[in-house]
Amino acid sequence: MRTTNRLRLVLASASPARRKLLHAAGIEPEVLVSGVDESQVDPSTPEALSLTLAQLKARTVAERLRQDRSSSADASTFSGSSGGSLGDAEPHPVDGRTLVLGCDSVLAFDGEILGKPADADEAVRRWQAMRGKSGVLHTGHCLIDLSTGREVARVAATAVYFAEITDDEIVAYVATGEPLQVAGAFTIDGLGGPFVDRVDGDPGTVIGLSLPLFRNLLGELDLRITDLWSDGGTAPAGPH
Repeated sequence: MRTTNRLRLVLASASPARRKLLHAAGIEPEVLVSGVDESQVDPSTPEALSLTLAQLKARTVAERLRQDRSSSADASTFSGSSGGSLGDAEPHPVDGRTLVLGCDSVLAFDGEILGKPADADEAVRRWQAMRGKSGVLHTGHCLIDLSTGREVARVAATAVYFAEITDDEIVAYVATGEPLQVAGAFTIDGLGGPFVDRVDGDPGTVIGLSLPLFRNLLGELDLRITDLWSDGGTAPAGPH
């Protein structure tokens, strides 16, 4: 859905959780998956890894959009030279101001940097190690304004305290497949929610996108988060 002021947000992530967070905040992003090979990035610290991956995702998608716009402009020029009018050309989807947001999350636990588990066995081993303990979830954010080329990036971090769950609960949870799809092998907004005792910090960081940090990044680009509200900022229906 396009905002009425033609400010467009493209989310460089396939994460349903990130899109759901934005939707709850009144923002309807378009999704364009970057296809970045995360395994090719050599981790140094969890902060640096999450930020680097977020930047790679955002920059990859931003460059793809620039190339698409260039190709569209070339096609319009060719059409015009064949007798057509440039004014007859269809406007390209990236007309107006376009923002690209890339995010990536990793869990720092017991001196290790953990992304998504490779398989179910690894997810089980992780949970057996994490239960009753705590880690820090780092989420890198990178926001690019295509109209100016400006880029701003930050990392948000939230401490996560895991419940003392049983082996049976671990096996049942891993069998759902959810832990295989997320950094750290857990969620707080899905089936894994009951297995996390508490978090210290922004819960959105754990889900995959810190809305307060996103608001601050927009401010650095001289924008307001309300500029991205769809349908005049109509609030989604809440629980009754």
